[in-house]
Amino acid sequence: MLEDRMVFLNSEFVAWNQARAHLMCHSMGRGSAIFEVLSLHDTTLGPAVFRLDEHMDRLFRSAALLDMELPGTKAAIQEAVLEAVRRNAIRQGFIKIICFYSQIAFEILPPQKMLDLSIFVVDPLEDLGGLRFPVEKGVKACISKWRKLDPETVPVEAKAAANYLNGMMARGEAKKRGFDNAVMLDTQGFIGEGGTESVFLVKGGVLMTPSLGTVLASISRKSLLEVAQAAGIPTFEGRLRPELFLEAEELMFSGTPIKALPIRQIENRVLDPVPGPLTQKLTASINDIVAGKDDRFKSWLFPVK
Repeated sequence: MLEDRMVFLNSEFVAWNQARAHLMCHSMGRGSAIFEVLSLHDTTLGPAVFRLDEHMDRLFRSAALLDMELPGTKAAIQEAVLEAVRRNAIRQGFIKIICFYSQIAFEILPPQKMLDLSIFVVDPLEDLGGLRFPVEKGVKACISKWRKLDPETVPVEAKAAANYLNGMMARGEAKKRGFDNAVMLDTQGFIGEGGTESVFLVKGGVLMTPSLGTVLASISRKSLLEVAQAAGIPTFEGRLRPELFLEAEELMFSGTPIKALPIRQIENRVLDPVPGPLTQKLTASINDIVAGKDDRFKSWLFPVK
C-alpha cells in the first residue's frame, strides 16, 4: 500500500503521508515543477532501473531550460533513486522524481532558483490496483482538435508540470469521443505526439516518427529507434503529415510504462492485424532488454545492488 512507502524528500526519507507541500506553494499555483518517470524492472541482475543516466540528463536539461537549480549532482540524485528503490524493496514498478518550489508565493516568478527534490517508488500491482495496458489488442486513438504546444511559446523539451495541461486536454477529448487516447498535431499541422507518449508509424517496413523540435525528447522514443536500428529495421525521423495515418501498415505509441503499445484504430480506420509483425518484433526485443537477456543493451540497466 502507498501508506507503507518511504519517500526521499530533500536528503532524507519520510513516510508517504509526510511528503507534502503547502497548497500556496509556487509550484502548486504556477505549475512550476519538473519531473521524470522511470521504469523499474526485475531482471537477471535483480531489480534494475531503465536508462537512469538518460533520465538524469533530461532532468538537468529541463532545469537548465527553465532557469532552475537542482539540489545535488547527477550522481547524487542517481544514487538517491537507487536508495529509494532499496528502501521500498520493490523489484518492478515505477519511479517518479518531482522537483518543485515549496515556498509560498503569489508572484509569477519563483522566490528562488533552487528546487526541492522528491523521489517516489511504486509497485502498480500492490499500490495502484494494477495498471493494465492492452498490448495484445491495442488501443483506439483519435486526432485531437488541440495542437501540441509550439516551441516558440514554451520550451517543449522541458518535462514541466504546466506543459502537461496540453496532453490532459487532448486525452480528455479522446475519452469523450469514445477513444482511449489522442494524437496531437503540431501548430504547422504535422504529426506531433500523444498526451504523454511518442507516436510511431510503419510504412513499407520503415519505422517512422516525428523529428525532435516540436515534441519531447522521449527516452522511450530514443530507445525504440535504437532497438530498431540494431535489429536492421530502417528508421526515419521527420515532419510527418497526418495523411500517413491512412497509409501506414502499423501504428504505435511509446512511453515509459509500455515501450511499444499498438494502435488498432485511428479515427475510423481499423488496422489488422494488431499487433503487426514489426511491432511484435520490437516488443520481443524490448522485453529481452528489460529482462537483462540482451548483452548489447545491458548498459541501459542500472542494477539496484
